[in-house]
Amino acid sequence: MGILLRKHHGTIAFTGIAKFAFIIFIVSLSSAFTDTIWAVYLKSFLQNEALIGLYSGFLSVLVFLSFFFLVPLIEKSNKSKLYAFSLLILSVLYVLFAINHKLIFFIILSIIGTIITAMKITSMGIIVRDISRKDSVSKNEGFVYSFNNVAWVFGPLIVSLILLDFGISYVFLSSAFLIFLAFIFFKMSKIYDANAMRKIHANVFKNFMEFFRNRDRTISYFISAGVTFWWVLIYLYTPLLILENGMKESFIGIFLFAAAVPLILFEYPFSKLAGKYGAKKFFLLGYFFMVVISILAFFFVNQIYIVLGILVLGSFGMAMLEPTTEAYFFDIIKNKKEENRFYGPYNTAIEVGLIFGKIFPAILLIFLPFKYIFIIFGTVMFFLFLLSFKARNIVEGKRN
Repeated sequence: MGILLRKHHGTIAFTGIAKFAFIIFIVSLSSAFTDTIWAVYLKSFLQNEALIGLYSGFLSVLVFLSFFFLVPLIEKSNKSKLYAFSLLILSVLYVLFAINHKLIFFIILSIIGTIITAMKITSMGIIVRDISRKDSVSKNEGFVYSFNNVAWVFGPLIVSLILLDFGISYVFLSSAFLIFLAFIFFKMSKIYDANAMRKIHANVFKNFMEFFRNRDRTISYFISAGVTFWWVLIYLYTPLLILENGMKESFIGIFLFAAAVPLILFEYPFSKLAGKYGAKKFFLLGYFFMVVISILAFFFVNQIYIVLGILVLGSFGMAMLEPTTEAYFFDIIKNKKEENRFYGPYNTAIEVGLIFGKIFPAILLIFLPFKYIFIIFGTVMFFLFLLSFKARNIVEGKRN
């Protein structure tokens, strides 16, 4: 009957993917709350942009390592239990963030949160794949990402217009409440994924080497890394640019709201088209579009409102890329054994994008004006455009 509803014993019920998408929406709303004020929160502990970028890069390195070291746990565990556990722990951590004002405790909490986030991302992605048919992975990924981006449309707006007036602590407390609510709904949903293996691959180095021995996995990895590389510009450096131009903190949320609108409007339609015509075409079009956006932003950087508008337009390119990159990875793996073993390492692409997106511009800012950040991002987008020619053009609609 559709992606939202199905008929079961003569009655209408929500599908598993619909229930899980709603849970992801609540989790994403919580993340949107905290990410909206994260740069400002970091600045309360670390006093300049370079330190903020470098510490954020350190956390990205940590979560990169976590994805590999968690492989044995992911392989042998019930994915539903892991996901529920990660939600519960994160809700506690957000409460602690709200009441903490000391640098050392912030460091400890952020390290623990980083590791738990890696567990949450890996278990969530495998659950989405396991409750999807082989010919509907792209469509379901787009559906889930659409719910995710509804949260990213309204989350920053709620923070900027309402919660920020009460202080950053209230933002973290609100995030804790939402993620605990998601935990309750997940337990009630009865989504069950017992996809586990008796034989596990505990050798982290070997898992790393095996992943990159496959050409298709390697290409998929770097194409995926490009997405999070770009989001660093939007969620870390653009808020800093807004503050440097003397604008109010509340404008950050308005900008992030605007940047998410194209995603919610176009990710699901683009993902359906990718399933019909192949993801490769969308990789090429999406990354070429991002090159153009980077060039325009560089030349208009002194006109703050124009450059912000250009970056919002860039989200149209991201709508072509974000859901299709992960669906493409699931299309090229062969079985659940590879899924359990390599999905965690594949997710390190998220952190590779974040690491390079944070550290390289942070170093550049020490020596050059802010506008040269757009040259870095444009160059990487152009490289990924060229790499996309090497991707396989898998059409899910023609698969059994």
